[in-house]
Amino acid sequence: MILAITSALLSLGACTTAVNNDEKNETAGNADGANAVIENIMTRTSIRQYKEQPVEQEKIDIMLKAAMAAPTAVNLQPWHFIVITDKETIGKLAGRQPTNAPLLIALCGDTDKTVMPDGKMKLPDFWVQDVSAATENLLLAAHALGLGAVWTGCYPAMERVDEVSKVLNCPKNIVPLAVVRIGYPDESPEPKNKFKEENISYNTFGGKKE
Repeated sequence: MILAITSALLSLGACTTAVNNDEKNETAGNADGANAVIENIMTRTSIRQYKEQPVEQEKIDIMLKAAMAAPTAVNLQPWHFIVITDKETIGKLAGRQPTNAPLLIALCGDTDKTVMPDGKMKLPDFWVQDVSAATENLLLAAHALGLGAVWTGCYPAMERVDEVSKVLNCPKNIVPLAVVRIGYPDESPEPKNKFKEENISYNTFGGKKE
């Protein structure tokens, strides 16, 4: 009987140790994952020179999925993405800033998707925030995939919006917010340290950290 109890206790101890080890491993894994995310954010920087290497469709799909994982007001998802690989179209979109990027993605707001299906709530301007969040997700995904990218703005510079809309044949409800240039980096600029204490307040404007 004593042997049986001892054996059971040893088995329980072994199980507890295994569980504790699993919890430690999970905690370590979570910490590693968090560090990787923070590292990706902190090391991302704008890339403007690219190698003559096309971006694989698999990576394009991942970037688009990341973009569409962005937060969106009342889940309206008022966005549309135009993937551009045609060199002639890329040249037209580059305008006064020529680029050798093999891939452009235009991130646009869809103003037809700014009203709730029941028509009771209208959010005509929130698409700007939603598509901006999607753009940042896209940039971070590109960096995580070993690609370089740079955000070139359109909206609210309506002249640029009109130029891009004309090239991409956008209907009136599709408004280009940004055109992101993407490719394999052919330069290695150092990320800028943009952290400034003077840009932070606590509790009220100008409030100090306790």
